Amino acid sequence: MSSPLTSAITGLALADPSERKAAADTIYRAGRTSADVAVSLWWKDAELAGLLLGPSPVVTVGLAVERATFGRIRVANGTPRLAEVPAEQDAEEFELHFPDGVLLDVLTTREPGGSGAIARYLAKFGEGAQQVEFRCENVDRATEILKEKFNVKPVYPATRPGADGTRVNFFLVPTPAGGKVLIELYEVPAVPQTLTTTAH
Repeated sequence: MSSPLTSAITGLALADPSERKAAADTIYRAGRTSADVAVSLWWKDAELAGLLLGPSPVVTVGLAVERATFGRIRVANGTPRLAEVPAEQDAEEFELHFPDGVLLDVLTTREPGGSGAIARYLAKFGEGAQQVEFRCENVDRATEILKEKFNVKPVYPATRPGADGTRVNFFLVPTPAGGKVLIELYEVPAVPQTLTTTAH
């Protein structure tokens, strides 16, 4: 018998937009609930909360799926643009945006059975909410605060390039239930001034 999350992943590839929206809500809620518990203390630090755009953070749930599932979901949702992922990172991804601020980042491995992070996750856990991504104004400063005030160490020694020119770092954050949630902080590149005056 499939779990609600497994059914929801299947639902993202259905033809009916309302069914896809309901599936996205289920996936987002599942990922967001665990992340909100894990980072609840972060909002008590005013500087960190500001860097994470509190009290209304931009939160995306990263969903890891097998390549075949990835293709089905992408086609069902109008074939959204693939993100530009650094070549050394074993991932392909695209974003899905739904009403009410429900944001999903659908990820798969370029090398099934390989040693990349997504491939390892799929081999160990199967398809599911692999990470939860928080937009951040300054990943370097947020990392310093997390290390100094919360004893949360980053996965990588320094902020690194992410998809579409972002700068990212990751944090394995414990939950009260004894598990861990992979939190990604990402910083979007500054928009060149010439574009801000002409783009509409």
